[in-house]
Amino acid sequence: MGPPPATTRRRPVGAVDLTPAPEAAHPPRPPYRAPDRYGYPETPVETTTRLRPVPPGPRQRGRAASAAACVVLGLGLIGGAATGAWLTGDSSAEPTRTPYSTGRTAWHSVPVDTLFPRTLDGRGAGPGGTHRTWKRVAVAADSTCGQGLDPLLGTTLRSVGCERLVRATYTDATRSSVTTVGLVFTEADAPAMEALRTRFTEQRLTARKDLMPRTYAPEGTVAASFGDGQRASWTVNPLTEIPVVVLAVSGFADGRTVAAPQPAAEAMAAGATTDIAQAGLGHEAKGIADRVERRLRTTVDDLTERPG
Repeated sequence: MGPPPATTRRRPVGAVDLTPAPEAAHPPRPPYRAPDRYGYPETPVETTTRLRPVPPGPRQRGRAASAAACVVLGLGLIGGAATGAWLTGDSSAEPTRTPYSTGRTAWHSVPVDTLFPRTLDGRGAGPGGTHRTWKRVAVAADSTCGQGLDPLLGTTLRSVGCERLVRATYTDATRSSVTTVGLVFTEADAPAMEALRTRFTEQRLTARKDLMPRTYAPEGTVAASFGDGQRASWTVNPLTEIPVVVLAVSGFADGRTVAAPQPAAEAMAAGATTDIAQAGLGHEAKGIADRVERRLRTTVDDLTERPG
């Protein structure tokens, strides 16, 4: 007799199968690696294979050519600017001011009240160191030297050229004397002005009566009768620091004619006894000319040193 047939046991409905499931296949674990002191070792540096260069296409070639042209143009501009700056200096900088360049244009760039103040203080300017005060009577319109100077004096100054002539007339506090002072702005450079001054000194041109300055006698003023025949004393002084000739001529305010005019230096000399000397007309011409000259020098120096 054989073994009894196997029978299948039926699980009641709703019963839970407690038979353990077969173990699932798990991937093998990597071998254990002991940690370093500061963590795991770094991953080895990745290595790559050098790529084969690809020849540029037409578009890339055009871009490269444009870039090269820009570089060449930029270098050319920079080189040109550097060369220009080296040869001519910074073009944006203003030209250097000098007393000659500034002084030559002072006749129209400086206010008239600065060139010819309404009042001049002549402290110690009179005979024996007496004080003087001069009031401006009128200012003449700027003119050429041909209009404002006698022909011979104009010819004498021709070597330095005449840029412009400006003049004003003053009277003293007693209104007994009148003086015309003038500034001849020349076109000359320093050597030419030096040569003119040397000529005046060596040839004593200041003492020549035919080189007396001309008067400015506006009507309706105390100087209305101040003409050529009333010229009594004068001075002509070529400057060398700036391109200007300072001149002045004085006379009596009452219009009297003067037969023998005297240069200011002679009328101011010790022991001079002429009417001109005793009236102080030499001091008038020299004192007014000196003060106008000083103001002009100071103004030109300030303008030359002023920035911008």
